[in-house]
Amino acid sequence: SFQLEKKDPADAAVRAYLDIEQIVALAKREGVDAIHPGYGFLSESPEFAQACSDAGITFVGPTVANLKTFSDKTTARVAAIAADVPVVPGTDEPVTTEAGARAFVEEYGLPVIIKAAMGGGGKGMRLVRDMEELGASFASASTEAEAAFGDGSVFLERYIESPRHIEVQIIGDGKGGAVHLCERDCSVQRRYQKVVEIAPAWSLDPALRNKLHEDSLRLMRSAKYLNAGTVEFLVDGEGRHYFIEVNPRIQVEHTVTEEVTGIDLVQAQMRIASGASFEEVGLVQDQIQARGIAVQCRVTTENPERNFAPDTGTLSVYRHSAGYGMRQDGIGYSGMTVTPYYDSLLVKYTARGSNWGEVIRRMTRALQEARIRGVKTNIPFLLNVLTHPEFKAGVVTTGFIDEHPELLQVTGKNWDFANVHQADQEKVMQVEKLLRYLANLAVNGHPKELGANPARLRTAPQPQVKPPRVLIPGKDDAPTAGRRPGGWRSLLLAEGPAAYAKAVREHKGLLVMDTTWRDAHQSLLATRMRTADLVKAGAATNAALSNAFSLEMWGGATFDVAMRFLHECPWQRLERLREEVPDVPFQMLLRGANAVGYTNYPDNLVYRFCKQAAASGIDVFRVFDSLNYLENLKLGIEAAGEAGGFVEAAICYTGDITDPSKGKYTLDYYLEYARQLAQLGVHSIAIKDMAGLLKPRAAALLVGAIRKELPDMLIHVHSHDTAGNSLASMLSAAEAGADVVDVA
Repeated sequence: SFQLEKKDPADAAVRAYLDIEQIVALAKREGVDAIHPGYGFLSESPEFAQACSDAGITFVGPTVANLKTFSDKTTARVAAIAADVPVVPGTDEPVTTEAGARAFVEEYGLPVIIKAAMGGGGKGMRLVRDMEELGASFASASTEAEAAFGDGSVFLERYIESPRHIEVQIIGDGKGGAVHLCERDCSVQRRYQKVVEIAPAWSLDPALRNKLHEDSLRLMRSAKYLNAGTVEFLVDGEGRHYFIEVNPRIQVEHTVTEEVTGIDLVQAQMRIASGASFEEVGLVQDQIQARGIAVQCRVTTENPERNFAPDTGTLSVYRHSAGYGMRQDGIGYSGMTVTPYYDSLLVKYTARGSNWGEVIRRMTRALQEARIRGVKTNIPFLLNVLTHPEFKAGVVTTGFIDEHPELLQVTGKNWDFANVHQADQEKVMQVEKLLRYLANLAVNGHPKELGANPARLRTAPQPQVKPPRVLIPGKDDAPTAGRRPGGWRSLLLAEGPAAYAKAVREHKGLLVMDTTWRDAHQSLLATRMRTADLVKAGAATNAALSNAFSLEMWGGATFDVAMRFLHECPWQRLERLREEVPDVPFQMLLRGANAVGYTNYPDNLVYRFCKQAAASGIDVFRVFDSLNYLENLKLGIEAAGEAGGFVEAAICYTGDITDPSKGKYTLDYYLEYARQLAQLGVHSIAIKDMAGLLKPRAAALLVGAIRKELPDMLIHVHSHDTAGNSLASMLSAAEAGADVVDVA
């Protein structure tokens, strides 16, 4: 991406995006071949398209002639009339004066709607029902159009009361050929901006649907339209349709069309702009049909109860509900700052289903399970819309929201959200703000602007807490009975992983792995302790865990958190802690082919990573895959083994093996998986119970079965105390033959 600069610092931020000269110059300087204008700013500007052409840059969109015809709604209207497409009575040319607007009203009467001549998206639109409102409405519409599109001209149309808004997606080849990709129902609108879009308009009369398709194709073919565009209509209560405009660009709601047709519209735009034919792109009319139904909801950072005033701030949590039939299009992330300078659209949710009821249930669930905190959003309002009886019936008009003001009432609406603090708008961010305030006090102290006096705070009486004394061998007069000289690590380094596994297996008694520095640290403190803080506990940890099997202290989330949140080098962290704890084997969590990341990495990278980890101090590699996918696990096992590490393969436990009716995850499933891991030559098998589902009886059954099947295999058990029975499960596992259990 490239940064655009404002010519005048006093200009609004959006002005830079309307600077044709700067954009084209930047594109030439950077060797850009093509520019896709998106669906805002200069996307409908013939001047921009011409400038791109003059500079030898491909404009991914219509021709300059197309834009001159359709970006101006008055010339688009003339083209529609010429193509015998029915239109609403309106001005034939842009209106630039209030007097011109009054002349139209005097001829055709009220109500009328004023629209920006050179753009869409609800910008520059005003409904006028009273002659006394005309002057102010004309002035505000013109000013808004000027700010949004760089052109303040408008046009007027007779206003049709409570119509449906139906649009047809078209792609043209620029030679007189065009295909339609079915239609969309965009009737749910607020301030003339679409809120919910549906494809196809499933409740539309089939005969009317065919007329809309035919009229759209006739208009676009007559204009020799190139690339993607949308022909928009109003349908009145009698089923009569009227052309209102062409949007000569891709639209925000194009996702619903993609979901039901299976055609990637943006990719098609790119390929057609590069010269591909319809046949090469796969755009054959007889083969294009809608399958199922898709709905899009626009999630915005607006407060419905304050007339949709935009909210600003930092996204403290940004997590979506995903799953089959759900799509998210957005750029949000935790930590993102939402500013007041641009459109409030944050993310588009698109749900797909085989029928209307299914798709509404899916979208409702996604909105309820979304976690977006830090700013107010319109999600409760969208839920009000989706669950309203009229909307669920499938037929609403553009007046739906205005006719139902109760849709805007979100306070007290206790939706079944995933998080209780999102259910009530009054509670949104309540706990978050308190925690942030306390955290800020803990790190930065009391703010001076509130009158805090740091000098006086330091003189306040402080409770004296005597820390426990830890006797460190070689430094303090510590007893050595029961301590293994050099710890278990001395054996591992001297004789290797296989000998270490054999010695632990022969050991009389249960060994532990301490997870304080990794898994417990992650679960309780989000891995936020800095290396300097852990170093202070290094010598004591080395002494306290001298007889431990290992200390889990690296891998998993620690690598990512060290870099992105603590701004520390994870490698230096490992090496520094290795110096402080020389006698305890260090264990890490390796996510198979994902290493310590969140995606699959090339094999050679995983091998090199494990080699460096071993060189920097890791002794034991616990390799796991959350789905028990053996091929993903296999790469990590081989890489850790080649690095000379002790390889422990994890079996991720879920379900309940004490209940055979639970389905896939039976005792036989886990036994077979253990056999496959043993065949890969691992030194140990870990039963990794990440959700705390391993009951005491299940622990005894599973460990006992693996011990019988693999008598020489070292068995290690990991659990979380989610249900409060982890200790009992560990003891049951030990009695059944486990060699090591995890503690913190």
